Amino acid sequence: MTKQLINRLRQRWSGIEPRVDNKKQAVTESGEAGVTRRAVLQSLGLAGSAAAVASVLPRIVGAQGEMEGHEVTMGPHQMGPMVMPMAVGEVDHEFNGFNPSDVVRDFDYGTVSVLSNGQTLREWTLTAEDKEIEIVPGIRFPAWTYNGRIPGPTLRATEGDRLRIRFRNHSSMPHTVHFHGVHPFEMDGVPDAGPGSIQPGQSFTYEFDAEPFGCHLYHCHVFPLSRHIAKGMYGAFIVDPKEGRPKADHELMMMMNGFDIDFDNENDFYAVNSIPFHYQLNPIDIKVGELVRVYLINILEYDQINSFHLHANFFNYYPTGTSLQPTEFTDTIAQMQAQRGILEFRYKYPGMFMFHAHKTEFAELGWNGNFRVSP
Repeated sequence: MTKQLINRLRQRWSGIEPRVDNKKQAVTESGEAGVTRRAVLQSLGLAGSAAAVASVLPRIVGAQGEMEGHEVTMGPHQMGPMVMPMAVGEVDHEFNGFNPSDVVRDFDYGTVSVLSNGQTLREWTLTAEDKEIEIVPGIRFPAWTYNGRIPGPTLRATEGDRLRIRFRNHSSMPHTVHFHGVHPFEMDGVPDAGPGSIQPGQSFTYEFDAEPFGCHLYHCHVFPLSRHIAKGMYGAFIVDPKEGRPKADHELMMMMNGFDIDFDNENDFYAVNSIPFHYQLNPIDIKVGELVRVYLINILEYDQINSFHLHANFFNYYPTGTSLQPTEFTDTIAQMQAQRGILEFRYKYPGMFMFHAHKTEFAELGWNGNFRVSP
């Protein structure tokens, strides 16, 4: 029902999303505090004026540039004609404690030492925390996080390294860390393996060797699994081949995700690295001819499939990153949840080039960005 209301509102008023009187409001599962999109829309019905709706909901500017004859104020980063909907204003990155412009390039190699057998040891600490995250201006989501951010830290190692991850549960719910890769049963991070679910206040150290090389991920595996993933318990896990890959001018981690802000098991916003429209408002800067390598991971819950489309260019695609030879040269790929791969490309021409989900609903609700390519 919520989606139908939103779609009908979008048809009439160019797509407006929830907000309350320009104040920061938290969304809660219980509905006892804060404001949900469902409650706001149901209280409005479809009889309110565009002005009334705009006074209580955050705006997504439509491509037309007008709403029912009303002038629309463009976002501060607007450059040229509006070609896709976008948020007006930005979230409070300081409040969130992370910025997707940093997350996209932030690879955590851990604390490095050498074991007595000569093997490289990499150590990290992951802490589960309950934390509010501002998803779009005016809407705060009660998330479950690793190290206070969504996605969690991008852990990076080399094939054959010994990995030691100390997990501390400082949240109010039991959690685990399940790594995609090869490891002993006791280290699988599921409720019936090793220590099982890690209860609030408890900790456990996961330890195993990094294999196979590729683009992987980690996430909580406590049931209901869909809720633990949908609320933010995931991150990227990259294992480089021993011989390495060709040097890239830019390496970027993009985790495709979404948020169900009214807890009806349907996504309301879509994004790469959690904040809808971020890379549309804050384009990723590259130069003509530079090699760009993207570690692309789909962790989207509730929708069956996600996709990535690159404008005015093609890329080599390495599924799961477990081969040094690409399997496809294309401009669009699809991934089920937990599928991932590596994209490599160079731009031939300068300009502002879009990348987004090739699913209109996802793109219009936040999964859209730009590469700003300079000469």
